[in-house]
Amino acid sequence: MPMNRIQFQPGLSLPEFLRQYGTEQRCEAALHSARWPRGFVCPACGHTAYSCFRRGEHRLWQCSACRHQTSLRAGTVFAATKLPLTTWFLALFLLTQSKNSIATLELKRHLGVAYHSAWLIKHKLMQVMADREAHRQLHEQVQVDDAFLGGERTGGKRGRGSENKVPFVAAIQTRQGRPLYARFDIVPNWQMASMQLWASKALHPGAHVVSDGLSTFGAVRQAGCTHEPIAHGSGKASTQHPKFIWVNTVLGNLKTMFESTYKGVKAAKYGQRYLAEFQYRFNRRFDLPAMLPRLLRAAAIAAPYPERRLRLAEIHG
Repeated sequence: MPMNRIQFQPGLSLPEFLRQYGTEQRCEAALHSARWPRGFVCPACGHTAYSCFRRGEHRLWQCSACRHQTSLRAGTVFAATKLPLTTWFLALFLLTQSKNSIATLELKRHLGVAYHSAWLIKHKLMQVMADREAHRQLHEQVQVDDAFLGGERTGGKRGRGSENKVPFVAAIQTRQGRPLYARFDIVPNWQMASMQLWASKALHPGAHVVSDGLSTFGAVRQAGCTHEPIAHGSGKASTQHPKFIWVNTVLGNLKTMFESTYKGVKAAKYGQRYLAEFQYRFNRRFDLPAMLPRLLRAAAIAAPYPERRLRLAEIHG
C-alpha cells in the first residue's frame, strides 16, 4: 500500500519550533512581521511614519501623522493578556501540529497556566480559525451529508430529537476522486429555508452536489448548483458508497477527534467553533509547517475577542 504523502509529511518539529520561537524576543519579531509585513502601519489612520519608545516594560509605536500610540499586541487577539508571547506561541504550535488537536485541560498542563487562561487562549484561537473559514465556498464536485454533533442525555429523546444534539452539514469538495476542502456548518434545522441559506453561503454557483435522499438538500439548486440525490439506505454499506466515501471518511475522523479529545463540549453553544478548528486544520493539511505562521498572521490581524464575546457564541453562523 503506497504511503500517504500528506499524512506522513514532516511537520514543524518541536526542536525547530524552539529554534524559531523559543524566546520572547523571537516571538515579538515574528508577531511584528505577521502584523506589519511591510513595516508599521498606523491602525488609526493608515500612515507608515512613526517613532518608537518604551513606557515601562512596554514598547510603543507612535504615528507621526495622527500621534496615535499602539503596542505590538494592541488591537490583536493577543491584547489584554499578561501571558508572555512564548505561551501563546506554544499554544499555536500545539493547536496546529497535533494530530487530533488538544483539549483545554491538556493545553493547561502544557502551558503551565490556569484552566481559565487555557480556555481563553484555545477559544480565541479557534475563533480566529472560524473567521478565516467563514467565507470559504466549495467548488466542483461536492459530497454532502447531514450529521449531528453532541450526544444523548440520560432520560432524553433519542436520535434526531435528542435535546443534546445539534444538526450540522458536512461537505467535502473533491477533484479527480480525491478530497480537497471541507465545510462543517451547524444549522438550525433540516428545513428547505435553512438548506437554501446554507448553500448560498457554503457552495459556489456551478458546483455539482451529491447528497443522500434528504429532500431539502434540493435547495442547493436555488444557489446555482446541480444536485444528484442518491438514496443509499443506512448502516455500514451506506458509508462505503463510492459517491460518499470521502464525506463519510472525514466525518469518521471528526467523530474520532471528538471521542478521543473532546468530552462534554457544549455543542449547542460552542460547537461551530470546534467544527471550525477541524475544518481549518483539514483545509491546510497540505503544508503542516506553514500552518503555524498562517494562524499567527490571522491572529495578528484579527480584532480582539474579549471573554464576554467568546461566551456569547451562537449555535450557528
